[in-house]
Amino acid sequence: MKIEPSLDCALCVAMDERVLWTNDFVRIISVCDDAYPVFCRVITNEHWIEFSDLSRSDRECIMHVVYIVEKAMRLLLNPIKVNIASFGNLVPHLHWHVIPRFLGDPHYPNPIWGAFSGGHPVNPPDGFWEKFEAALREHLEPDSI
Repeated sequence: MKIEPSLDCALCVAMDERVLWTNDFVRIISVCDDAYPVFCRVITNEHWIEFSDLSRSDRECIMHVVYIVEKAMRLLLNPIKVNIASFGNLVPHLHWHVIPRFLGDPHYPNPIWGAFSGGHPVNPPDGFWEKFEAALREHLEPDSI
């Protein structure tokens, strides 16, 4: 169900986001922190709650964006796994977490919201963000989705 933007929704009234790519429907942001220095979210710009509320073309569009984010992370970082998750229990605004995982990261092999495993953050190589954003622009031009 699409509802009006809410002042209570952190993704509707997002402030200080690092937007990596956007179009009229969706945006990709960096939500990195000390434990996970490479972590992105793919977020609908309008306040949608459930994936099944989207039209077929919008479902295909957003999953293509998630696919491109994952593909670029795999190419540039060579993680052991990329976790893709959509919960929305705390923030009921349609979005996906895209998180590259590495042996020895702070929670591996647990989910990043799970038990700490004693690992350490894995920093991206120099120039990663510039290459990542270039890959997003190359593969997500408006005519390609």
